Amino acid sequence: MTLAPAGRRTAAAVLTAALLVPLAACGSDDTKKDTGGSPASGSAANLTVLAAASLTDVFKEAGAAYEKSHPGTKLTFSFAGSQELVAQVSQGSPADVLVTADTKSMDKVRADTGTPAIIAKNRLVIATGEGNPHKVDDLKDLAGTKLKVVLAAPEVPAGKYSKQILDKQKIAVKPVSQEPNVRAVLSKVELGEADAGLVYRTDAESAKDKVDAVEIPDDQNAVAQYPAATLKESKNAEAATAFVAWLSSPEGQKILQDAGFQKP
Repeated sequence: MTLAPAGRRTAAAVLTAALLVPLAACGSDDTKKDTGGSPASGSAANLTVLAAASLTDVFKEAGAAYEKSHPGTKLTFSFAGSQELVAQVSQGSPADVLVTADTKSMDKVRADTGTPAIIAKNRLVIATGEGNPHKVDDLKDLAGTKLKVVLAAPEVPAGKYSKQILDKQKIAVKPVSQEPNVRAVLSKVELGEADAGLVYRTDAESAKDKVDAVEIPDDQNAVAQYPAATLKESKNAEAATAFVAWLSSPEGQKILQDAGFQKP
């Protein structure tokens, strides 16, 4: 049967409409991908965060919370002494965010970072074996010749703070070892390889079932500051900036302060 001109036009219109339906559907999906909170929006990324060793426990918790509230973002942490992290940045190791345990370490790589923001503060305590078997009461006790004391190395922020408070009190301590980061100091005390060591309050809190913490009065103590900054060589600048900002948000601050860190 031969269609009349009008019939041919009607059939062509139906065929054209049928072909356009799947194309329109595809266009609709693309639009959703571009405008929604999906990876296509540019907010998601795989971020590498270089962080001070004393942030190990709290950042693992913070990272899980951040990933949950930011679908598509994956955080990978590298924990070490701040001096090691600074060396990594100076050598061009690929990363997106740097968080140190003091401002001096961050200042050493100022040309490689965005503007740092202080996200938390901390103080030192004397960590002893569980039950404080050697009856350590204050800083002066660390000078005892029979006490095995371990400190962080002088180039480590915790080591600098330790030297600062001991010098201020004119207390001479001969450590049996000087460790590359504060977590190594804590580990020595936990394992019984040292009788006492100077660590951050938050470190002692993280191991409270294995060590005791002897408080150091504020007028004898030092305040540790934790600056966080994006790295200029980051390939995920937007996502890195978002994470650093989140650390100062109410949610990020609650996690830090619940772990014993002080307000910035």
